[in-house]
Amino acid sequence: MHFTVGLERGDNLYGRRNPLQRYSLAFNPTNTFSQPIFMPLKRSLGFWQLVFYGTGTILGAGIFVVIGEVLGEAGTLAPLSYLLAAVVAVTSALSFAEMAARIPTAGGPIDYVEQAFGHRWLGSSIGWMLIAANTVSAATIVTGFVSYLSTFVPVPSYAATIVLVLVLAGVAAAGMKASAWMMTATTAIGMVTLLAVLWALRDGLAAAPGLVWDATLNFHQAALAGLMGGAFLAVYSFIGFGDMAQTAEEVRDVKRTLPRAMVGALCLVFVFYLAVSAALVGTQSIPEIADAKAPLVAAVALEGWPRLPVAVASLFVIVNGALAQIIASSRLLFDIGRDRRGAPPFFGHVNATTHTPLRATFVVAACVLALALLVPLKALAQITSLAILLVFIGVNASLIVLKRISQPADVPDVNIAVPVIGAVSCSAAVLAQLAVTLMQAP
Repeated sequence: MHFTVGLERGDNLYGRRNPLQRYSLAFNPTNTFSQPIFMPLKRSLGFWQLVFYGTGTILGAGIFVVIGEVLGEAGTLAPLSYLLAAVVAVTSALSFAEMAARIPTAGGPIDYVEQAFGHRWLGSSIGWMLIAANTVSAATIVTGFVSYLSTFVPVPSYAATIVLVLVLAGVAAAGMKASAWMMTATTAIGMVTLLAVLWALRDGLAAAPGLVWDATLNFHQAALAGLMGGAFLAVYSFIGFGDMAQTAEEVRDVKRTLPRAMVGALCLVFVFYLAVSAALVGTQSIPEIADAKAPLVAAVALEGWPRLPVAVASLFVIVNGALAQIIASSRLLFDIGRDRRGAPPFFGHVNATTHTPLRATFVVAACVLALALLVPLKALAQITSLAILLVFIGVNASLIVLKRISQPADVPDVNIAVPVIGAVSCSAAVLAQLAVTLMQAP
């Protein structure tokens, strides 16, 4: 039995066995190779579950928390910051979609880079970078959740942080299907909430195009720095589609389902980001909203609407993102432990009852808890954005290499210009942020 991932005989172009074949042999009862036999993950996700899982992951803190930081950086140009971030995200998402169909493993970008470039250390480096990015992202979202909670419940932040992380770790440990159903329900609540927010801010939404146009006509160096700084932060708001790749070993009909769900979730989320950021700009209360712990709650309150319903509903969606990041990080740690890529085999164990990597899940949760308690939100978001942009560069470059070798008939065929644009735009975003940092340095 062998698999082909756009190459012959299951080997990559450097003569090393591809990740899918290595994975399948590890589960083969007749395996005579030296590696230990690990239990597979359970395939339980369909298309709509995955779309809601991805939408909840991408929305999360990106629209309910980080949008305030983007407004603080870009001001009236915040919708353009989201547009620039979307250009980076869409090209990379299309590359992820094809790569996820070519190499549908829980390792995602780890296996993509190793398959393309033939260097195990490079794949391992990407893996650790992704684990760090997802773990830091989860901490960012937990911090945002606690900020929202504090707007209507006087609870000590450290206590709320500890309880939330323990609950999320428990849900993640219970199984992917349980996690996905929870995220489907909470994402539906969040989307209804965002529609209600847009209705409450409908006058601002109507006024936004004129305000953004005027700001564009009066463009200057400080505005450019704010636009690029906002776009860099806004990239964080789109990173959830990459996490969808880590569910590849738990998706039914993965080569068809995963790429379609990625694109669908990203398109849906982009519409919300653009509309909500425009509506906030149109209120002409940017300083108050940007400084608020709960930006959307503050925005509707300024328009005379009750705060509590939006705050409660926001909590459901914010928690989605943290759960998804913990799941993604634990799957990555499981993958590099299973394949011995710089982590002990201890992490490559799947619990026989839950069919989830319990050890990896609890270690990731402990790291999330420490970061959420110790590091400020904006710094967490910036670290995440930088790390994920570097990963996106690696994924786009990997697709360019593999497409020049072959194009399998059973996977999506994106034009090679897409990964080229993705790699260039991600690199430009990293360089732009470095330039902004230098410009803002004393």
